[in-house]
Amino acid sequence: MNFNHRPGNVCRPFSRHALELWLRSPRGRRSLALEEQQIKQALAELFGRHIVQIGSWGRGDRLLAASEMLHRAVLGTVQNFNAQALIEPERLPVPGKTADAVLLPHTLEYSHSPHTVLREADRILTDRGRLLVLGFNPWSAWAWRQRLGFRYRAFPAGARFIRIGRLCDWLELLNFEVTDARRFGVGFPWVHPSGASASGLERWLGVWSESYLLVAKKRVIPVTGVGRVQRATVGPLISGVPVSGTHTRNP
Repeated sequence: MNFNHRPGNVCRPFSRHALELWLRSPRGRRSLALEEQQIKQALAELFGRHIVQIGSWGRGDRLLAASEMLHRAVLGTVQNFNAQALIEPERLPVPGKTADAVLLPHTLEYSHSPHTVLREADRILTDRGRLLVLGFNPWSAWAWRQRLGFRYRAFPAGARFIRIGRLCDWLELLNFEVTDARRFGVGFPWVHPSGASASGLERWLGVWSESYLLVAKKRVIPVTGVGRVQRATVGPLISGVPVSGTHTRNP
């Protein structure tokens, strides 16, 4: 499987310091509030038993607060941000086909191997699972300012921005169907987040928005004659299998 990723476009590891700076900044707080709003709308249409957030963003399960699923779990990458476990996104301590939904909040942008993270998310999702991806738009004015060295803290340092079109291509290779792509940002408060029903003007202005939320579902051909596999709960499996070099914490 060829994801055709440019090897020269590398990221720096995400750190607790970078996340704290972002959450303390006025722009970071406003951006997080917008992301919570968009995720809340997407979660209203998702049903199941288990939803998993992979990666530290915000504090605890704040991004998943609106979910109606029976169990929420946060697999964090930064210490002291109230996650159920600290993990490496490229090696998830979760059995296959156990999550009904997976949220990747800017996780791909701070991973050395975003393709591996997507494969892991695909692995743990059920056949009807949904994937939600938050990302920063590499074509926004703020992204260009950061590349040029102006207002360096416009976004947390070290991110590798990924275009929506490229992410859609990667998901197509993994047999996902993108059901919604919404663009929004602090810099365009007068524009409604652009999705499938957006007008031409909203779509054009949305190209310059700072952030996006992509929602995709798995496309799986049903197989008959196979016995049903009993699904285990996510919580005990996560707390019982920590990644080497990390530790787990109780919710």
